[in-house]
Amino acid sequence: MKIIKYKNFMKNIYLNIYNNLIKLTRNKNLYISNKQDTFYDRMIVLFFHLGFLLKIYKKEESKENLQNFFDYCIRQIELSIREIGYGDATINKKMKEYVNLLFSIIDKINEWELKDNQKRKDIFINYLDQEHNFENYVNYFEKYRIFLTKNTFKNLSKDILSL
Repeated sequence: MKIIKYKNFMKNIYLNIYNNLIKLTRNKNLYISNKQDTFYDRMIVLFFHLGFLLKIYKKEESKENLQNFFDYCIRQIELSIREIGYGDATINKKMKEYVNLLFSIIDKINEWELKDNQKRKDIFINYLDQEHNFENYVNYFEKYRIFLTKNTFKNLSKDILSL
């Protein structure tokens, strides 16, 4: 009985953290200079949020806990794609592309702290096709990274108003 309650408790935490990542991803300031705010652009920004979160908390949280959170996020993304109306074959293909893209982003931000601002900017240039204010992304995600280092994983389940 205690295990079931704990799993439900963690699912609620995962849901709240995921919803906060979505809220951060919907920040209109991230899309000001973008000519077209697309689903793909939002997925990329979500992946950066998720990538930084996983990077920061991999040392503090158990592997099992972070893996469960990662799995939860992937399921939520799959549900979002289904809601758009894609069929099963397309969903499987898209999810494979998105997971590979997420791992690529995690790899690129792995040594974020050691990179200068131009190398950080180049990361965003590689992933965002449209015209963006890449300096804005560098500054935003550096503030986000610092925010994560000052908070615990479970603390992220509380409502995030802004960074």
